Amino acid sequence: MIVYIDGFNLYYGLRERKWRCFYWLNIRKFASNLLKPNQQLVAVHYFSARISARSSAMREKQERQSNYLEVLETLPETNLHFGHFLAKDQWCHRCDSVWPTYEEKMTDVKIAIQLLLDAQDDKFDTAIVVTADSDLTPPIDAVLQRFPTKRVIAAFPPKRSSNALKRSVSGWFSIDRRTLKNSQFPKRVQITEEFYIQRPDKWM
Repeated sequence: MIVYIDGFNLYYGLRERKWRCFYWLNIRKFASNLLKPNQQLVAVHYFSARISARSSAMREKQERQSNYLEVLETLPETNLHFGHFLAKDQWCHRCDSVWPTYEEKMTDVKIAIQLLLDAQDDKFDTAIVVTADSDLTPPIDAVLQRFPTKRVIAAFPPKRSSNALKRSVSGWFSIDRRTLKNSQFPKRVQITEEFYIQRPDKWM
């Protein structure tokens, strides 16, 4: 079993559900908790993008994310993949104001490529994709058509769903509170012999 996690899709689902207390997620433990007792976890792939600091508020978010990613890098058989943010100007027609916004790019492409490569290399019998992004429907369809003995399961983040994915995948379920609660890092995580990273206060 391989688990593929769309980091921002999961993050925004937690944010919309107001479950900030679950941001400090041990994705390796989380992936294991999604499996059935007779299944074996081979690898975890986590897809995200590094935040760019353009303001003091963004610098705080960047620091929290950087610390979290450093903690994730300590996990075994866990692979981190990064897209990027694309800057776009947002314009208000009523007041003629313009301000910058940022759109995360490449996550769905990277998930699609990794899923197809792993299927081609016969690295899994069943894959779990943690997302509700319907853009992943075509690569999932391709995997299931080309490799009919394999299964792809969609695990929908809180407050998120996709009818297109439901029609394509071998099965689906929604991630519940108990799974998230049972998949947290301890408050302090040891990085080296003398260095620890602590859970951000805002994530309590």
